[in-house]
Amino acid sequence: MTTRLLAFSGSTRHGSLNSQVLQTAIAGAESVAGCTVTLINLNDYPMPLYNGDDEQAHGMPETTQKLLRLFEEHDGLLLASPEYNGFFTPLIKNTFDWMTRNEPDGRNGMRVFKRYPVALLSSSPGIVGGLRSLMMVRMYLSNLNFLVLPEQVAVTGQKVHEGKITDERLEQQVFALGAGLAEWVQN
Repeated sequence: MTTRLLAFSGSTRHGSLNSQVLQTAIAGAESVAGCTVTLINLNDYPMPLYNGDDEQAHGMPETTQKLLRLFEEHDGLLLASPEYNGFFTPLIKNTFDWMTRNEPDGRNGMRVFKRYPVALLSSSPGIVGGLRSLMMVRMYLSNLNFLVLPEQVAVTGQKVHEGKITDERLEQQVFALGAGLAEWVQN
């Protein structure tokens, strides 16, 4: 049976450090026999800023429903979380806020996340590479019943050049993070 992982960055910015670093984690996951990774861009799943009145009037956006189906079709998640002022991005928060609402059939989207494994990484120009955002996104996803793996990697932007991680130790850690998630899901 094929292990299928979903991967995305909490940044949709062209040339995002997180999108670049995520490629190494994807390569790590794909190095594990029987694992395939689906990389998505959250630009392809636009959602309005969550508002209860909007939800009541229009329900869950179709793009949110499509994203929930993708989660159901996959066995785990590689998430690259940028750091904005010491916190993860509003894009990540808004995406998951919508996904935890009731679907048109009345089922709550949170059911998809129960013990859903996720591996976290981050890259930021700062000296700690987004480590503060990882602490916050870990807590947030745990509250949503995700199973957040203990391993995580933060890569300072000074260690990324032309889309590649230049520090061999960090590159190996990010690669191992992806491989570790694939192996965890398979066991």
